Amino acid sequence: MSQIFGYLQFDGNCREAMNFYKECFGGELVFNTVKGSSMEQYMKPEEGDKILHSSLTNDTLKLFASEMANPKTLGDNIHLWINCESEDEIKAVFEKLARGGNVTIGLGPAYWGASFGAVTDKFGFHWYVSKI
Repeated sequence: MSQIFGYLQFDGNCREAMNFYKECFGGELVFNTVKGSSMEQYMKPEEGDKILHSSLTNDTLKLFASEMANPKTLGDNIHLWINCESEDEIKAVFEKLARGGNVTIGLGPAYWGASFGAVTDKFGFHWYVSKI
C-alpha cells in the first residue's frame, strides 16, 4: 500500500523545529547537511550547515523536513493529522504541539466519536490530533 509522508520546508530553523517534533512524538531523528553531501560542490561554503534533508521516524511516524527551498508562505490549506493510540498520548502530544503555538480547536470529543483537537504550532504548521 502507498503511504503519504509529511515533508516540511523551513527557512533556516529546520534543526530547531525537528528537535521540537522529536520532543512531541519521540522517535529517531537524523539530519543530513549540505557539508559532506553530493550537493556540497554546488553550494557556498557558508551553506554547509544547512539541512539538506532530515527525518523523524518511529514505529508509526515518518516526518521529513529540509531548509533548502526557503518557503515564503505556509500553506493554510494543509494540515498534518496525527492519530494517537491512547487518551494519555493524545493529551501529551496536543499539549506539546500547543506550546508556543495557537490552539484552534480545543481537545475534546468530536461529532464522529473520536477525541480531537487542532493546533497551529510555533513554526506555523497546522496539526489535527486525534484518537479514533
